[in-house]
Amino acid sequence: MMQEHLLIEKLGPVLSLTLNRPESLNAFSPAMILGLKTALQNAQNDEDVQVIVLSGAGRAFSAGGDVKTMGQAGSVHVYEHIGKLNELILLMKVTEKPIIAAVHGFAAGAGFNLALACDLIVAAEDSKFILSFTQVGLISDGGGSYLLPRLIGPYLAKQFFFTAEPIPAERLYQLGVINYIVPVEKLQEETTKFALKLAHGPGKAFGMQKKLIEQSFTSTLEEILEQERLIQTLMVQTEDHQEGIAAFKEKRKPAFKGE
Repeated sequence: MMQEHLLIEKLGPVLSLTLNRPESLNAFSPAMILGLKTALQNAQNDEDVQVIVLSGAGRAFSAGGDVKTMGQAGSVHVYEHIGKLNELILLMKVTEKPIIAAVHGFAAGAGFNLALACDLIVAAEDSKFILSFTQVGLISDGGGSYLLPRLIGPYLAKQFFFTAEPIPAERLYQLGVINYIVPVEKLQEETTKFALKLAHGPGKAFGMQKKLIEQSFTSTLEEILEQERLIQTLMVQTEDHQEGIAAFKEKRKPAFKGE
């Protein structure tokens, strides 16, 4: 299935979303942002979808904002455009299904931040990440000012924002930003393999764990402890929990259903 600037494909329990403006290095467009938002909303309500993979067509993951159109839009348009991007980022963080970014080539500007908004990142070994905003006299949008400092601390985040220096995937892997680095020719294969492994896991547990981790940044320890208590009370009633216990006792691999 194809929407404007977005390819959508179901691979069993995995939903593949591919940014599809290769001639513009997958720079964001209103249609792309809307398409991603709609696809995520549909995936959240689709019981057959357990994991979402986000990638880019052509030579790169995403160049972020479209430099060719910058300087042409007025302040009102920019305000509205970033508002739509913000809605997408927030939706990604509350979607109760793992979202994996598969990055090749480079992820620049808001394209980098889009990858950061995913739950996991698999990157090709030759990929690079660039916070290119200051090169055009701008600040970060797409949540980078929030997401990156929480991963690498404020000092390195400022360095990367101020200098706009390309950051090799290997360095971000060492900093704990990237989960896996793979050869570029195996990026799709390895990401799909990883996604399918997660897709056959306890989906409800993944969703609740994601929710708790996201809440932990704005909650006290006492609040998270209470949330864990309440959610665990519900989780012990799930079919996946019963299956996990049965599999443990029978010394076999559990067959989770996400229920």
